[in-house]
Amino acid sequence: MLFEQVAAGGCRSYLVGCPDTCAAAVIDPEASQVDRYLALAARDGLRIRYVIDTHTHADHFSAGKQLARKVDAPVVMHRQSTVPTVDMRVDDGDMVIVGKLRLQVLHTPGHTRDSMCLHVADRVFTGDTLLIGGTGRTDLPTGDSSALYDSLFGKLLRLDPATLVFPAHEYKGRDHTTLGQELASNPRLQVREREAFIELMSSLNLAMPDHITEALRTNLSGGKTVAQMLAEAAATVPFMSMQQLQQRIGARDDELIVLDVREREAWEAGHIPGARLLPRGQLELRVNEELPDPTSRIVTCCEFGRISTLAAATLREMGFQRAVALDGGMKAWREAGYPLESAPVRH
Repeated sequence: MLFEQVAAGGCRSYLVGCPDTCAAAVIDPEASQVDRYLALAARDGLRIRYVIDTHTHADHFSAGKQLARKVDAPVVMHRQSTVPTVDMRVDDGDMVIVGKLRLQVLHTPGHTRDSMCLHVADRVFTGDTLLIGGTGRTDLPTGDSSALYDSLFGKLLRLDPATLVFPAHEYKGRDHTTLGQELASNPRLQVREREAFIELMSSLNLAMPDHITEALRTNLSGGKTVAQMLAEAAATVPFMSMQQLQQRIGARDDELIVLDVREREAWEAGHIPGARLLPRGQLELRVNEELPDPTSRIVTCCEFGRISTLAAATLREMGFQRAVALDGGMKAWREAGYPLESAPVRH
C-alpha cells in the first residue's frame, strides 16, 4: 500500500494507493491541501479514483467536491449524509475497492449521524469517531453520546488491538496509535459503562470550533467558503501596489479612477485622495451610472483588501477589463503613512 498522511493544522487527511494498479483514494480532504493531494498522487504515479469524507465536518472545510471535480472521481460518504454533492452513498459493511485495496465501511455514528470508519489491511481511518487520547465530541448537530458508545465499544474496538489508528484530527504532532494503546490509555475509553460514558460526554463543556457556521454551511451544501471565493477572485484580477498608486496620485494621473468600496461612514473618516465612493453592496446597481466608460482604468480599495478583490473581479465580469485591486487595504495604507482625505462634515 502506498500511504501518505497530510497535516493541515490539527486536521489529518490521507492518500492511500495501490502500487499494482496505480488507483488511489483520498480520505477526509481539507480545502487548503488540494494541490498537495494532486502533487502526491502525481509523484507516485497514482490516479485518484475516490474522494471520501468520513462524516460531515463542522471544524474544517472539506475539499471533497473541489478535489473530485479536478480528478473526475466520485465523492463517497455514508448513506446517512445529507450532503447533496455525494455521488456514492455507502452503508455499514460495504467495501470501496481501490485497485487491490479493500476499504471496509464501518458505520460509527455518534460524533455525527453519518460518521464512518474505513478499515483496510492493518489500519483503520477513524475520522472523528476515535482520536488519539480522545474521541469525537457529541454536542454538534446530529451528535449522540449513546450512539458513540455503541460505535466504539460495540464495533470499532472489537477489531484486532494491533490495528493502527489514523484519525482525522491530531493536535500534538503524533502520527498514529493502535486500538490496543487507546483501550489501555485513552481516558474516555476507561469509562466502560454506558450511562457513565454518556455523562462524561455531556459534561465536557468544549468550546465551539472556529468557523462552525461556515463549515457546516459549505460542507452540507457543497457551497463555497469565503476563502475559496477570495482565491477564485484573486486568480482573475491583477493588483496594484500601494507604492505605485501613491506615485500615480502624486503624478495626478487623471486616467486612473480610485474606487473605494467601503461604506460611506468609513470613506468619510478617511480615504485615498480623490477616491470615489461606491459601496460594494451597491456596485452592480450603480455601476452604469457611476462608471459609464467600460474602458476606464479602475483600482478598487477597501479596509483589508478582501472586499476590493471581490469588487474588482465583479467589475471584470461586467466588462471593465482594466479593473485591478489594491494590494493591501486602507489599514495598510494608513500604517504606511500614505496621505488621506476626509469628507467634509455633513449637516
